[in-house]
Amino acid sequence: MKSKIIAFFKKEIVLVVAAVLAFISGFIVPPTKAYMEYIDWCVLGILLSLMTVMAGLQKNGLFDTLVVALLKRTKKVWQLAFVLVFLCFFLSMLITNDVALITFVPFAILTLKKCGQERLVIPVVVLQTIAANLGSMLTPIGNPQNLYLYNLSQMGILEFVLFMLPYTMVSGLLLVISLLLIKGKHEAVVIKEETNMRLSLKKNIIYLILFALSLLSVAKILHYMVVLILVLLVVFIMEKDVLKSVDYCLLLTFICFFIFTGNLENIPEVKDTLQNLITGRELVISVFASQAISNVPAALLLSEFTDNYRVLLKGVNIGGLGTLIASMASLISYKIFANHYNELKGRYFLWFTLANIIYLLILTVVAVIV
Repeated sequence: MKSKIIAFFKKEIVLVVAAVLAFISGFIVPPTKAYMEYIDWCVLGILLSLMTVMAGLQKNGLFDTLVVALLKRTKKVWQLAFVLVFLCFFLSMLITNDVALITFVPFAILTLKKCGQERLVIPVVVLQTIAANLGSMLTPIGNPQNLYLYNLSQMGILEFVLFMLPYTMVSGLLLVISLLLIKGKHEAVVIKEETNMRLSLKKNIIYLILFALSLLSVAKILHYMVVLILVLLVVFIMEKDVLKSVDYCLLLTFICFFIFTGNLENIPEVKDTLQNLITGRELVISVFASQAISNVPAALLLSEFTDNYRVLLKGVNIGGLGTLIASMASLISYKIFANHYNELKGRYFLWFTLANIIYLLILTVVAVIV
């Protein structure tokens, strides 16, 4: 039991910290019915719908089938690297950065092993992680902080996308340049065809329909609660095991931070101090805050003390670069890599940190100028 508790604390450290902060803040601002008003139930409902649908699509082989179909067209090392990295970049816009990395990092490692290109594992996985974190910033559903700030700012979907487009385009260009620097990029590759994939066409069609409905709830065309109930009901009837693979700890983390930040806002001295500190410095503070507490908690915390949501949006997305904990999605890649190449995890960490700092500095300058 003790070992399980320790393992949980290590795996869900952000949730543990959020719960402790919420608990401590409860002594300063005693619990009342107002606590329920702190929580953005719309964000949580949409997030749960999307996570459930993505878990179903992942289980039923849609992403693996897509990847294999694309990889069949690759003949050179540079083509292989481009496919593996830009799959994360583009699909993270629709399936979130977490899901993109959970799906494509293991596949990339397996593929590189099969074609005798394990020397590329570190650069490819590092760039996949950066790609997922940066590609996801384009859309409201790309990552949790986007969904939260999108709902809070009342921006339209097109307005949101156009606002984030310049930074996404620069990110894509930086990824292209990085991939062109890979050694031996003109070497030929031979990929053994995958034969053991499980693909359920009927179930995937149903999940894609549920995904479309979830997008309509993001666009506020359908009420999020109606869509959530429908998603949970259909998935429970069709294959309830999918519900076990949803990241409920992320939802609990959100709830704890909602309570903590809500309580801070109700402490006049703290509220005034933080507002004075943040106002006019949203970009820099959100970038630095993300390095220490990751970008999702940073978005939740700082949004309580500024209404400049556009700059905050830039800051927490760009702030997902940098340290290993700046984006929780980055930890997913690290854990997957360490499970396969434990002896190389130190080298991976160095390359990850160096690449992330370079990207962070460039995009921060772009964000200041644009």
